[in-house]
Amino acid sequence: MTTTATIPTTALQLRSLVQPDGTLQISLESTPMPTPGPDEVLIQVQATPINPSDIGLLLGPADLSTVQVTGTADRPVATTRIPERAMPGMAARVGQSMPVGNEGAGLVVAAGASPAAQALLGRTVAVIGGAMYTQYRAMHAAQCLGLPPGTTAGEGASCFVNPLTALSMVETMKREGHTALVHTAAASNLGQMLLKICQTDGVGLVNIVRKPEQAALLRSLGAQHVCDSSAPTFMAELTDALAATGATIAFDATGSGTLAGQILQCMEAAINRKAQEYSRYGSAVHKQVYLYGHLDTRPTEVHRTFGMAWGMGGWLLFPFLQKIGPEATQALRARVTAELKTTFASHYARTVSLAGALSADAIAFYGPRNTGAKVLIDPSME
Repeated sequence: MTTTATIPTTALQLRSLVQPDGTLQISLESTPMPTPGPDEVLIQVQATPINPSDIGLLLGPADLSTVQVTGTADRPVATTRIPERAMPGMAARVGQSMPVGNEGAGLVVAAGASPAAQALLGRTVAVIGGAMYTQYRAMHAAQCLGLPPGTTAGEGASCFVNPLTALSMVETMKREGHTALVHTAAASNLGQMLLKICQTDGVGLVNIVRKPEQAALLRSLGAQHVCDSSAPTFMAELTDALAATGATIAFDATGSGTLAGQILQCMEAAINRKAQEYSRYGSAVHKQVYLYGHLDTRPTEVHRTFGMAWGMGGWLLFPFLQKIGPEATQALRARVTAELKTTFASHYARTVSLAGALSADAIAFYGPRNTGAKVLIDPSME
Protein backbone atom coordinates (compact mmCIF):
# COMPACT_ATOMS: atom_id res chain seq x y z
CA MET A 1 0.00 0.00 0.00
CA THR A 2 1.28 3.46 -0.97
CA THR A 3 0.18 6.55 0.96
CA THR A 4 0.43 10.31 0.49
CA ALA A 5 -0.27 11.35 4.09
CA THR A 6 -0.24 10.17 7.68
CA ILE A 7 -3.43 8.18 8.14
CA PRO A 8 -5.15 7.79 11.54
CA THR A 9 -6.05 4.36 12.87
CA THR A 10 -9.77 5.09 13.25
CA ALA A 11 -12.43 7.10 11.42
CA LEU A 12 -15.82 8.49 12.37
CA GLN A 13 -18.84 7.13 10.52
CA LEU A 14 -22.45 8.28 10.72
CA ARG A 15 -24.85 5.47 11.66
CA SER A 16 -28.63 5.12 11.82
CA LEU A 17 -30.18 2.61 14.21
CA VAL A 18 -33.83 1.63 14.73
CA GLN A 19 -34.40 0.25 18.21
CA PRO A 20 -37.16 -2.23 19.13
CA ASP A 21 -39.11 0.41 21.09
CA GLY A 22 -39.48 2.61 17.98
CA THR A 23 -36.63 5.01 18.76
CA LEU A 24 -34.44 5.95 15.81
CA GLN A 25 -30.90 6.92 16.83
CA ILE A 26 -28.33 8.71 14.66
CA SER A 27 -24.79 8.84 15.97
CA LEU A 28 -21.12 9.01 15.01
CA GLU A 29 -19.27 5.77 15.61
CA SER A 30 -15.51 5.25 15.69
CA THR A 31 -14.59 2.52 13.20
CA PRO A 32 -11.24 0.90 12.34
CA MET A 33 -9.45 2.60 9.46
CA PRO A 34 -10.05 0.49 6.35
CA THR A 35 -6.97 -0.90 4.63
CA PRO A 36 -7.24 -0.90 0.83
CA GLY A 37 -6.64 -4.17 -0.97
CA PRO A 38 -4.47 -4.48 -4.11
CA ASP A 39 -7.20 -3.07 -6.40
CA GLU A 40 -8.63 -0.59 -3.89
CA VAL A 41 -7.98 2.99 -2.83
CA LEU A 42 -8.53 4.82 0.45
CA ILE A 43 -10.43 8.08 0.06
CA GLN A 44 -10.47 10.93 2.53
CA VAL A 45 -14.10 11.96 2.04
CA GLN A 46 -14.41 15.73 1.62
CA ALA A 47 -17.94 16.13 0.28
CA THR A 48 -21.05 13.95 0.34
CA PRO A 49 -24.61 15.16 -0.32
CA ILE A 50 -27.77 14.44 1.63
CA ASN A 51 -30.11 13.23 -1.12
CA PRO A 52 -33.77 12.35 -0.51
CA SER A 53 -32.83 8.69 -0.95
CA ASP A 54 -30.27 9.09 1.84
CA ILE A 55 -32.88 10.65 4.12
CA GLY A 56 -35.02 7.57 3.58
CA LEU A 57 -32.36 5.48 5.33
CA LEU A 58 -31.07 8.15 7.69
CA LEU A 59 -34.45 9.15 9.16
CA GLY A 60 -36.88 6.62 7.74
CA PRO A 61 -40.50 7.41 8.65
CA ALA A 62 -39.49 9.19 11.89
CA ASP A 63 -41.62 11.97 13.32
CA LEU A 64 -39.31 14.99 13.03
CA SER A 65 -41.23 16.89 15.70
CA THR A 66 -39.77 14.47 18.28
CA VAL A 67 -36.05 15.05 17.50
CA GLN A 68 -33.80 15.38 20.55
CA VAL A 69 -30.03 15.79 20.53
CA THR A 70 -27.74 14.71 23.37
CA GLY A 71 -24.06 13.78 23.61
CA THR A 72 -21.22 16.25 23.03
CA ALA A 73 -20.54 18.89 20.40
CA ASP A 74 -18.16 16.63 18.48
CA ARG A 75 -20.07 13.38 19.13
CA PRO A 76 -23.77 14.27 19.18
CA VAL A 77 -26.51 11.64 19.35
CA ALA A 78 -29.84 12.49 17.73
CA THR A 79 -32.96 10.50 18.57
CA THR A 80 -36.49 10.63 17.22
CA ARG A 81 -39.60 8.49 17.36
CA ILE A 82 -41.00 6.28 14.61
CA PRO A 83 -44.83 6.15 14.65
CA GLU A 84 -46.16 2.76 15.73
CA ARG A 85 -48.01 2.30 12.44
CA ALA A 86 -44.70 2.55 10.55
CA MET A 87 -42.75 0.04 12.66
CA PRO A 88 -43.83 -3.08 10.72
CA GLY A 89 -41.99 -1.67 7.71
CA MET A 90 -38.85 -1.30 9.82
CA ALA A 91 -38.77 -4.92 11.03
CA ALA A 92 -35.84 -5.93 8.81
CA ARG A 93 -33.55 -3.19 10.14
CA VAL A 94 -34.41 -3.19 13.87
CA GLY A 95 -31.23 -3.51 15.89
CA GLN A 96 -28.94 -2.97 12.90
CA SER A 97 -26.61 0.04 13.01
CA MET A 98 -26.58 1.08 9.36
CA PRO A 99 -24.09 3.33 7.52
CA VAL A 100 -25.58 6.05 5.34
CA GLY A 101 -24.65 8.06 2.25
CA ASN A 102 -24.95 6.95 -1.37
CA GLU A 103 -22.28 9.06 -3.03
CA GLY A 104 -19.47 11.52 -2.44
CA ALA A 105 -16.02 12.70 -3.42
CA GLY A 106 -12.63 13.15 -1.87
CA LEU A 107 -8.89 12.74 -2.10
CA VAL A 108 -7.20 9.36 -2.63
CA VAL A 109 -4.63 9.19 0.19
CA ALA A 110 -3.63 5.53 -0.10
CA ALA A 111 -3.73 2.94 -2.85
CA GLY A 112 -3.18 -0.75 -3.36
CA ALA A 113 -0.44 -2.15 -5.56
CA SER A 114 -2.39 -2.58 -8.81
CA PRO A 115 -1.73 -0.11 -11.64
CA ALA A 116 -5.39 1.03 -11.62
CA ALA A 117 -5.25 1.86 -7.92
CA GLN A 118 -1.84 3.53 -8.14
CA ALA A 119 -3.05 5.73 -11.00
CA LEU A 120 -5.60 7.34 -8.66
CA LEU A 121 -3.20 8.12 -5.80
CA GLY A 122 -3.31 11.83 -5.01
CA ARG A 123 -6.30 12.45 -7.28
CA THR A 124 -9.74 13.76 -6.37
CA VAL A 125 -12.33 11.13 -7.22
CA ALA A 126 -16.10 10.70 -7.03
CA VAL A 127 -17.66 7.43 -5.93
CA ILE A 128 -21.00 5.79 -5.38
CA GLY A 129 -21.08 2.78 -3.12
CA GLY A 130 -22.92 3.57 0.10
CA ALA A 131 -21.55 4.34 3.58
CA MET A 132 -20.17 7.70 2.41
CA TYR A 133 -21.02 9.67 5.56
CA THR A 134 -17.60 8.87 6.95
CA GLN A 135 -14.15 10.41 7.18
CA TYR A 136 -12.45 7.70 5.11
CA ARG A 137 -13.82 5.15 2.66
CA ALA A 138 -12.06 2.26 0.90
CA MET A 139 -13.36 1.60 -2.62
CA HIS A 140 -12.42 -0.55 -5.58
CA ALA A 141 -10.51 1.52 -8.12
CA ALA A 142 -12.96 0.57 -10.87
CA GLN A 143 -15.78 2.22 -8.89
CA CYS A 144 -13.97 5.56 -8.74
CA LEU A 145 -14.49 8.36 -11.24
CA GLY A 146 -11.37 10.48 -11.52
CA LEU A 147 -12.52 14.10 -11.62
CA PRO A 148 -11.08 16.47 -14.24
CA PRO A 149 -8.18 18.67 -13.09
CA GLY A 150 -9.42 21.76 -11.26
CA THR A 151 -12.61 20.08 -10.09
CA THR A 152 -13.21 20.20 -6.35
CA ALA A 153 -14.71 17.44 -4.23
CA GLY A 154 -17.76 19.66 -3.67
CA GLU A 155 -18.29 20.00 -7.41
CA GLY A 156 -18.01 16.24 -7.92
CA ALA A 157 -19.88 15.00 -4.85
CA SER A 158 -23.27 14.75 -6.59
CA CYS A 159 -22.13 13.50 -9.98
CA PHE A 160 -23.91 10.15 -9.81
CA VAL A 161 -27.43 10.04 -8.36
CA ASN A 162 -29.01 13.24 -9.70
CA PRO A 163 -27.19 13.48 -13.07
CA LEU A 164 -27.67 9.81 -13.93
CA THR A 165 -31.30 9.96 -12.79
CA ALA A 166 -32.02 12.94 -15.03
CA LEU A 167 -30.31 11.34 -18.02
CA SER A 168 -32.03 8.02 -17.35
CA MET A 169 -35.46 9.67 -17.32
CA VAL A 170 -34.86 10.93 -20.85
CA GLU A 171 -33.46 7.53 -21.84
CA THR A 172 -36.54 5.79 -20.38
CA MET A 173 -38.78 8.17 -22.31
CA LYS A 174 -37.04 7.31 -25.59
CA ARG A 175 -36.92 3.56 -24.99
CA GLU A 176 -40.63 3.42 -24.16
CA GLY A 177 -41.66 5.30 -27.28
CA HIS A 178 -42.58 8.71 -25.81
CA THR A 179 -41.41 12.04 -27.21
CA ALA A 180 -41.76 14.46 -24.28
CA LEU A 181 -42.01 14.16 -20.51
CA VAL A 182 -43.34 15.65 -17.28
CA HIS A 183 -41.33 16.15 -14.10
CA THR A 184 -42.55 17.14 -10.64
CA ALA A 185 -40.60 18.97 -7.90
CA ALA A 186 -38.97 20.43 -10.97
CA ALA A 187 -37.08 23.29 -9.29
CA SER A 188 -34.79 20.86 -7.45
CA ASN A 189 -31.15 20.31 -8.40
CA LEU A 190 -32.25 17.24 -10.35
CA GLY A 191 -35.07 19.17 -12.01
CA GLN A 192 -32.73 21.93 -13.15
CA MET A 193 -30.38 19.32 -14.61
CA LEU A 194 -33.28 17.69 -16.47
CA LEU A 195 -34.33 21.08 -17.83
CA LYS A 196 -30.82 21.70 -19.22
CA ILE A 197 -30.69 18.22 -20.78
CA CYS A 198 -34.04 18.71 -22.48
CA GLN A 199 -33.05 22.17 -23.72
CA THR A 200 -29.84 20.79 -25.21
CA ASP A 201 -31.41 17.66 -26.67
CA GLY A 202 -34.58 19.29 -27.99
CA VAL A 203 -36.93 17.27 -25.77
CA GLY A 204 -40.29 18.69 -24.70
CA LEU A 205 -40.57 19.08 -20.93
CA VAL A 206 -43.43 20.06 -18.64
CA ASN A 207 -42.17 21.24 -15.24
CA ILE A 208 -44.47 20.99 -12.21
CA VAL A 209 -43.60 22.94 -9.05
CA ARG A 210 -45.35 23.68 -5.77
CA LYS A 211 -44.59 27.38 -5.22
CA PRO A 212 -44.66 30.58 -7.35
CA GLU A 213 -41.00 31.35 -6.59
CA GLN A 214 -40.01 27.92 -7.90
CA ALA A 215 -41.90 28.62 -11.11
CA ALA A 216 -40.11 31.96 -11.42
CA LEU A 217 -36.73 30.26 -10.96
CA LEU A 218 -37.36 27.78 -13.77
CA ARG A 219 -38.64 30.47 -16.12
CA SER A 220 -35.46 32.46 -15.44
CA LEU A 221 -33.55 29.39 -16.67
CA GLY A 222 -35.53 29.35 -19.90
CA ALA A 223 -38.22 26.78 -19.11
CA GLN A 224 -41.17 27.08 -21.52
CA HIS A 225 -43.78 25.04 -19.69
CA VAL A 226 -44.01 25.55 -15.92
CA CYS A 227 -47.13 24.68 -13.93
CA ASP A 228 -47.61 25.60 -10.27
CA SER A 229 -49.73 22.97 -8.49
CA SER A 230 -50.71 25.55 -5.83
CA ALA A 231 -52.38 27.81 -8.42
CA PRO A 232 -56.17 27.63 -8.97
CA THR A 233 -55.54 27.36 -12.73
CA PHE A 234 -53.14 24.42 -12.37
CA MET A 235 -55.22 21.76 -14.13
CA ALA A 236 -56.02 23.98 -17.11
CA GLU A 237 -52.42 25.13 -17.46
CA LEU A 238 -51.12 21.56 -17.16
CA THR A 239 -53.52 20.38 -19.88
CA ASP A 240 -52.39 23.19 -22.17
CA ALA A 241 -48.72 22.33 -21.58
CA LEU A 242 -49.34 18.65 -22.26
CA ALA A 243 -51.21 19.46 -25.45
CA ALA A 244 -48.34 21.69 -26.59
CA THR A 245 -45.60 19.16 -25.89
CA GLY A 246 -47.38 15.86 -26.45
CA ALA A 247 -45.90 14.52 -23.21
CA THR A 248 -47.32 11.12 -22.26
CA ILE A 249 -44.80 10.01 -19.61
CA ALA A 250 -44.17 11.58 -16.22
CA PHE A 251 -41.70 11.15 -13.36
CA ASP A 252 -43.22 12.11 -10.02
CA ALA A 253 -40.89 12.87 -7.11
CA THR A 254 -43.72 13.55 -4.66
CA GLY A 255 -44.90 9.96 -4.88
CA SER A 256 -48.17 10.42 -2.99
CA GLY A 257 -51.31 12.51 -2.81
CA THR A 258 -53.38 13.23 -5.91
CA LEU A 259 -50.72 14.63 -8.27
CA ALA A 260 -49.99 11.47 -10.26
CA GLY A 261 -53.69 10.98 -10.95
CA GLN A 262 -54.07 14.63 -11.93
CA ILE A 263 -51.24 14.27 -14.44
CA LEU A 264 -52.92 11.25 -16.04
CA GLN A 265 -56.25 13.10 -16.13
CA CYS A 266 -54.70 16.08 -17.89
CA MET A 267 -52.80 13.84 -20.32
CA GLU A 268 -56.10 12.25 -21.32
CA ALA A 269 -57.74 15.66 -21.72
CA ALA A 270 -54.86 16.90 -23.87
CA ILE A 271 -54.99 13.81 -26.09
CA ASN A 272 -58.76 14.09 -26.52
CA ARG A 273 -58.43 17.59 -27.92
CA LYS A 274 -57.31 15.90 -31.14
CA ALA A 275 -59.61 12.87 -30.93
CA GLN A 276 -61.58 12.13 -34.10
CA GLU A 277 -64.25 10.04 -32.40
CA TYR A 278 -65.53 9.17 -28.94
CA SER A 279 -64.55 5.96 -27.16
CA ARG A 280 -66.16 4.75 -23.96
CA TYR A 281 -62.75 3.30 -22.99
CA GLY A 282 -60.89 6.56 -23.40
CA SER A 283 -58.01 7.26 -25.75
CA ALA A 284 -55.83 4.39 -27.00
CA VAL A 285 -52.65 6.38 -26.32
CA HIS A 286 -50.73 4.91 -23.39
CA LYS A 287 -50.07 7.33 -20.55
CA GLN A 288 -47.42 6.48 -17.96
CA VAL A 289 -46.52 7.95 -14.57
CA TYR A 290 -43.49 6.68 -12.68
CA LEU A 291 -43.21 7.38 -8.95
CA TYR A 292 -39.52 7.73 -8.15
CA GLY A 293 -39.62 9.67 -4.89
CA HIS A 294 -41.65 10.05 -1.72
CA LEU A 295 -41.57 13.76 -0.87
CA ASP A 296 -45.25 13.55 0.09
CA THR A 297 -45.85 10.88 2.73
CA ARG A 298 -49.61 10.68 2.27
CA PRO A 299 -51.23 7.73 0.47
CA THR A 300 -51.32 7.88 -3.32
CA GLU A 301 -54.85 8.70 -4.53
CA VAL A 302 -55.95 7.88 -8.07
CA HIS A 303 -59.38 8.85 -9.39
CA ARG A 304 -60.03 6.98 -12.64
CA THR A 305 -60.93 9.71 -15.12
CA PHE A 306 -58.43 8.91 -17.88
CA GLY A 307 -59.59 5.82 -19.74
CA MET A 308 -57.93 2.42 -19.73
CA ALA A 309 -54.61 3.00 -21.53
CA TRP A 310 -52.44 4.04 -18.62
CA GLY A 311 -49.85 2.80 -16.18
CA MET A 312 -48.44 3.81 -12.82
CA GLY A 313 -45.54 2.23 -11.00
CA GLY A 314 -42.24 2.70 -9.28
CA TRP A 315 -38.99 3.65 -11.00
CA LEU A 316 -35.48 3.47 -9.58
CA LEU A 317 -32.16 4.49 -11.10
CA PHE A 318 -30.03 1.44 -10.39
CA PRO A 319 -32.42 -1.22 -11.71
CA PHE A 320 -32.72 0.88 -14.86
CA LEU A 321 -28.93 1.06 -15.28
CA GLN A 322 -28.70 -2.70 -14.82
CA LYS A 323 -31.35 -3.11 -17.50
CA ILE A 324 -29.56 -1.00 -20.12
CA GLY A 325 -26.17 -2.59 -19.42
CA PRO A 326 -22.62 -1.36 -18.79
CA GLU A 327 -21.97 0.11 -22.23
CA ALA A 328 -25.01 2.39 -22.20
CA THR A 329 -24.38 3.27 -18.55
CA GLN A 330 -20.81 4.27 -19.33
CA ALA A 331 -22.06 6.55 -22.10
CA LEU A 332 -24.27 8.35 -19.58
CA ARG A 333 -21.39 8.65 -17.10
CA ALA A 334 -19.13 10.07 -19.81
CA ARG A 335 -21.66 12.82 -20.51
CA VAL A 336 -21.84 13.66 -16.81
CA THR A 337 -18.06 14.01 -16.62
CA ALA A 338 -17.95 16.22 -19.70
CA GLU A 339 -20.70 18.54 -18.42
CA LEU A 340 -20.01 18.40 -14.68
CA LYS A 341 -19.63 22.16 -14.23
CA THR A 342 -22.46 23.13 -16.58
CA THR A 343 -25.46 20.86 -17.10
CA PHE A 344 -24.80 18.83 -13.97
CA ALA A 345 -23.61 21.50 -11.55
CA SER A 346 -25.17 21.07 -8.10
CA HIS A 347 -26.08 23.81 -5.65
CA TYR A 348 -26.25 23.46 -1.87
CA ALA A 349 -28.06 25.55 0.69
CA ARG A 350 -25.67 24.54 3.50
CA THR A 351 -22.40 22.73 4.12
CA VAL A 352 -22.05 21.00 7.48
CA SER A 353 -19.64 18.68 9.28
CA LEU A 354 -20.55 15.12 10.24
CA ALA A 355 -21.43 16.37 13.72
CA GLY A 356 -23.26 19.34 12.25
CA ALA A 357 -25.52 17.01 10.27
CA LEU A 358 -26.83 15.67 13.59
CA SER A 359 -27.85 19.04 15.04
CA ALA A 360 -31.55 19.63 15.62
CA ASP A 361 -31.43 22.67 13.34
CA ALA A 362 -29.84 20.74 10.48
CA ILE A 363 -32.28 17.83 10.76
CA ALA A 364 -35.22 20.24 10.76
CA PHE A 365 -33.76 21.84 7.60
CA TYR A 366 -33.03 18.80 5.44
CA GLY A 367 -35.44 16.29 7.01
CA PRO A 368 -38.61 17.50 5.23
CA ARG A 369 -36.84 17.11 1.83
CA ASN A 370 -37.98 20.52 0.65
CA THR A 371 -36.90 21.77 -2.77
CA GLY A 372 -33.90 24.10 -2.38
CA ALA A 373 -32.86 22.65 0.98
CA LYS A 374 -30.06 20.39 -0.22
CA VAL A 375 -27.21 19.96 2.26
CA LEU A 376 -23.60 18.92 1.68
CA ILE A 377 -21.62 17.13 4.38
CA ASP A 378 -17.88 17.75 4.55
CA PRO A 379 -16.49 15.01 6.84
CA SER A 380 -13.10 16.74 6.89
CA MET A 381 -14.60 19.77 8.68
CA GLU A 382 -13.98 20.04 12.42
